[in-house]
Amino acid sequence: MPVSPARAAAFDVLLRVEKQDAYASELLHSARSDKLSTLDQALTTELVMGVLRWRSALDEAIASVSAQNLARLDREVLTSLRMGAYQLGWLERVPAHAAIHESVELVKRARKRSAAPFANAILRRLADHPDRMHGQDPPWPAAPHPQSVAKTSAHPLWLVERWAQQFGMETAAQICAFDQVPPVTSIRLRDPAAENDLLKEGIELDPGALLANARRVAAGDVTKTKPYADGRIAIQDEASQLVAALVGKGNRILDCCAAPGGKTWSIADRNPNASIVAVELHGRRAQLLRQRVSAQNVHVITGDIRKLPAEDLFDRVLADVPCSGTGTMARNPEIKWRLREQDLSELHARQVEILGAAARHLCPGGSLLYSTCSLESEENEAVVDEVLAADSALCSEDVTSELDRLRQANELSADSCVDSVIRGSRLRTLPGTQPTDGFFAAILRRA
Repeated sequence: MPVSPARAAAFDVLLRVEKQDAYASELLHSARSDKLSTLDQALTTELVMGVLRWRSALDEAIASVSAQNLARLDREVLTSLRMGAYQLGWLERVPAHAAIHESVELVKRARKRSAAPFANAILRRLADHPDRMHGQDPPWPAAPHPQSVAKTSAHPLWLVERWAQQFGMETAAQICAFDQVPPVTSIRLRDPAAENDLLKEGIELDPGALLANARRVAAGDVTKTKPYADGRIAIQDEASQLVAALVGKGNRILDCCAAPGGKTWSIADRNPNASIVAVELHGRRAQLLRQRVSAQNVHVITGDIRKLPAEDLFDRVLADVPCSGTGTMARNPEIKWRLREQDLSELHARQVEILGAAARHLCPGGSLLYSTCSLESEENEAVVDEVLAADSALCSEDVTSELDRLRQANELSADSCVDSVIRGSRLRTLPGTQPTDGFFAAILRRA
């Protein structure tokens, strides 16, 4: 009996994530996934994201019934075991015999037939001992500490310890809990009339938590609607929308690290008469950016912002830099298992270079917004402070003034929790504290 399309697709995505450092969210929206039925797409997504979110818990359960060291298993075998264990422990509607049989068939499909009896035995032992897996509702400790939170929320201990030190243990636990739940889809209404059209197509919407033209999808798939196909709405996390809004309005605007283009698109909508230059280092991503943002006033350049001539000046600059992405683990759980603490110093050095280069393109009186979707201080405050110390013509501006501008323009949600995102003179959203990805933003101005 062939493996079901959903499980085959999930297996292939997980292997590419494992072997090629690909991102699951991109693969799940590829042309191959589009060929799956709606039900198969849903199961594929559930399996992929579930395995990635709970990987350490799954490995612990598998190791508890295996005489073999998991590090010595072929990745194809371990991936099939994780998929089987996830279905046994987390998906109550999937019969145990189906989870076991199809996982073993995946081992055979991957040409690891000799390991099929081993996989069958491991999964049958897990099915006989469901207590080895804690299922969808982990037993969160009453008085959390890093070790217990890391274990019950399937997060690396070093990350939990960092967050506990920086934000407090309770907030660290909230971040971890948020990461383990599929995030709500947020949209930006490019056309206010699109909201009624979405409602007519059966989409249920809630108001945005931060912005007036944001909506949170309560039920339905907006990607199947006409407003989405027509480009009248854009899927974008609210914290990302807020960062783009903070760039403000200008005549010449530079977006330094523009792909995938959500913020570029938002900036273009807010500045239809401005000249906007969007720079992207990688050629393929630059081409995708051109396809996504087709506004006539956006000029996409394939290049490295650190090497562009500095004499071209702009009155608004966005430096949304490549980062660890630790604020987006609810959407990109594979980051948990790739990132190493020593990576942060390398990221910091690159971010300082990019921000310094971006600042050289800022005209006198112009403002620069630096942002990341990282929770780590090395990538945020430390980068801004180092660049400020190196350039005496730059000064830090309080983000509150820009938020006040948005409030006066009625761009903030009526019930906005935006005041809770202010940290000193800078902006910080925390997953679990706010219902958004984790973003950092700081505003610099050239004298």
